[in-house]
Amino acid sequence: MLHRLINLYDRVIGVDNAAAHCDIPCKIYDPISAQLATLSVIRFMDLIAELTSKAPLSVDAQAQLNRLIAEKETHAEKAKHEVRVIWGDYFKQPQFDQFPGTHDLVHRIMLAGSACKQNSDRAQGEALLNLINEFAETFWATKATPTYTAKCPYLPEENVVYPTLQ
Repeated sequence: MLHRLINLYDRVIGVDNAAAHCDIPCKIYDPISAQLATLSVIRFMDLIAELTSKAPLSVDAQAQLNRLIAEKETHAEKAKHEVRVIWGDYFKQPQFDQFPGTHDLVHRIMLAGSACKQNSDRAQGEALLNLINEFAETFWATKATPTYTAKCPYLPEENVVYPTLQ
């Protein structure tokens, strides 16, 4: 009953829906989400290449290919989203003064993420990961947190920048 009243009120008054990462800044930001999404993009690219090397594709294989492509594109967009949130919500003038190339870096990440959505070239995925790793280094440097690079312990076994936590 209450739900119906609220819906009626929304329709009559015309309340707009709002969506945001965080309307009450939690101040919890970590580029690992973007890095993991990009690792997934690369892994999906590998699986797509493996699947398409077998020709002709059965109906089941074609369905699997469609799912892999959809997930690759979803994860590329997620990587872009995670970077946009940190760039838009966390980075302020002091961080931009400290790292004046941040705007350009984020723009290059957006372009690389779009390129990953447009094709399945693994080199594009690797390029996106390199840019997001650079972003992670910048992010952690703004917090005076040292970083290290290590190969992730799962496929696609690419290098990822991690914070050195004490």
